[in-house]
Amino acid sequence: MLSRLGQYAAGVLIAAAAAVAVGAPALAQSKTKVSFVYVGPIGDHGWSYQHHQGLLAIKAAFGDKVETSFVESVPEGPDAERVIDQLAATGSSIIFTTSFGFMNPTVKVAARYPNVKFEHATGFKQAANVATYDARFYEGRHIIGLIAGKMTKTNVIGYVGSFPIPEVVMGINAAYLAAKSVNPAVKFKVVWVSTWFDPGKEAAAAKTLMDQGADVLMQHTDSPAPVKYAEEKGIFAFGQASDMVQFGPNAHLTAIVDNWNPYYLKRVKEAIDGTWTSGAVWGGMKDGTVVMSPWSKKIPPDVVALAEKARGGIIAGTLHPFTGPINKQDGTPWLKAGETAPDKDLASMNFYVEGMEGALPK
Repeated sequence: MLSRLGQYAAGVLIAAAAAVAVGAPALAQSKTKVSFVYVGPIGDHGWSYQHHQGLLAIKAAFGDKVETSFVESVPEGPDAERVIDQLAATGSSIIFTTSFGFMNPTVKVAARYPNVKFEHATGFKQAANVATYDARFYEGRHIIGLIAGKMTKTNVIGYVGSFPIPEVVMGINAAYLAAKSVNPAVKFKVVWVSTWFDPGKEAAAAKTLMDQGADVLMQHTDSPAPVKYAEEKGIFAFGQASDMVQFGPNAHLTAIVDNWNPYYLKRVKEAIDGTWTSGAVWGGMKDGTVVMSPWSKKIPPDVVALAEKARGGIIAGTLHPFTGPINKQDGTPWLKAGETAPDKDLASMNFYVEGMEGALPK
């Protein structure tokens, strides 16, 4: 990885030197340089792939007004800080860092480059030149929970988890509560793989879950490996971040699709126009950030109707996936009857709800 970063940095510096040599800086400076940092490869067909669709949308919308660049497969940690710093040092106007573990490196680099705009996905730390943006993935998890609860025959649903951060924990809880609401006998089994993208580990986790009786798989990891495994074994699965139906035509029931394009286009336009300001955005189904891919024909009509009704309620604001009464796993009351979870509780969620088995990793 270090050699890749070294090559990237050298390439940027060589390109910059060449521009100066031919007397082209005025042209370069007239463009808004938009850069992205991805935790996985753009070919993951999941999280990083979907963010890269936003970069492609920016290029298509703004043409010669922008210059785009990206660095993929950047580990969360010191490597991330080096990559972000290099992008800021070599003229990026606005930098999108697209993984939770990039939060602290983004804030640290932003403090050194006050004239560069930074946008961090799924984090909670802002500054004058650092904005955050997120999506209410738990809304989609509620819907796939309803479908899974209705379609499981073994009453065991398997979940491939990445890291026990609030985004992932609230997704598991949302799916479990929804499944339990339509199938009181349902159980969730979770296997944590401690990575966002590792097809081998994800497939192994899928096998472990099926061995434990799961006949429906969910995931909060980025490769289509669990969907592929489900296809091979004749069970059902849901895609993550993008439509993964091509990897499991028979297994894939639907997917929670992250549609970042409108946000990226809006923020880049503001950067070009000089109207960009810091802030925090948490979009969902209502504004089209969270989208469900087409329903599989294997889903019975009554289950489709149930999913459609839930989606309509979420968009209309009449249904919140976290509506009490809900207790924490240890039986401690969390939400009273009719009470909905405040965003601050969701954004810091570090517990399972009552009925979930197992313990969160430390």
